[in-house]
Amino acid sequence: MRALVQRVSDASVTVDGEEVARIGRGLLVLLGVRQGDSEAEADRIASKLLALRIFEDDAGKMNLNVGDVGGDVLCVSQFTLYGDTRKGNRPSFVGAAPPEEAEPLYERVREALGAQGGVFGARMAVSLTNDGPVTLLIEA
Repeated sequence: MRALVQRVSDASVTVDGEEVARIGRGLLVLLGVRQGDSEAEADRIASKLLALRIFEDDAGKMNLNVGDVGGDVLCVSQFTLYGDTRKGNRPSFVGAAPPEEAEPLYERVREALGAQGGVFGARMAVSLTNDGPVTLLIEA
């Protein structure tokens, strides 16, 4: 399981011209589920994301997690995080879990994060203002 995490001052998701989720200060999590991932990986990555200390304390050090700052989380399913471009220029997505495996694990992570979410499997427009910028790739 992979999560591309961005510290944001705001983020939103729109599907078919309708906004389906919006947050203020917090984390935007783009979540990819790999074939063979299980509930254990889902739980591990959710715990890691909640504990991730990437918000600044009073001394300006990245020492606080999203809960410490009262931030929000927006979690969006992103199978393209498992795109493989080692051979050629067109990505292969054979490493990504099929939707019937990925969706329950995505929902498990989203719920564990207490996050708003996009619409699984939909074509989404994601808007954000990256704060910092701070962007990390987390794997479980």
